[in-house]
Amino acid sequence: MQTEFEIKTRGQGLYDFTRDVTGWIAKQNVQHGLLTLFVRHTSASLLIQENADPEVQTDLRNYFARLVPPTSDPSMSYLTHTYEGPDDMPAHIKAAMMPVSLAIPVSDGRLVLGTWQGIYVFEHRDAPHTHKVAAHLA
Repeated sequence: MQTEFEIKTRGQGLYDFTRDVTGWIAKQNVQHGLLTLFVRHTSASLLIQENADPEVQTDLRNYFARLVPPTSDPSMSYLTHTYEGPDDMPAHIKAAMMPVSLAIPVSDGRLVLGTWQGIYVFEHRDAPHTHKVAAHLA
């Protein structure tokens, strides 16, 4: 079984789409399997992360912004791919550092996630985007 999720972003940050995924899984009538998710974009990532305290998402965004600043920062002057804006190449670097696919077990018709875990698209660009996440359940 396959589908595709569209996640609309409003700039850099983590966007929870766990409900979309769990809703789709519930309709598939599969008791046990493995869900694979893949983000079809080169400047975004997928994460399983805490979904209880929004400060976690804020701190992650701030950490990666500090780790990989925009190309307008003097520390990034060595980069050559700059014509798509100061956030573009740093977004590619962040996407190279984090997963672009996830594998999540399904047991008794439900995702095997921890109590405080959610599924997120991590948008690394400043501008809004619509990201497509391919899903395959086997």
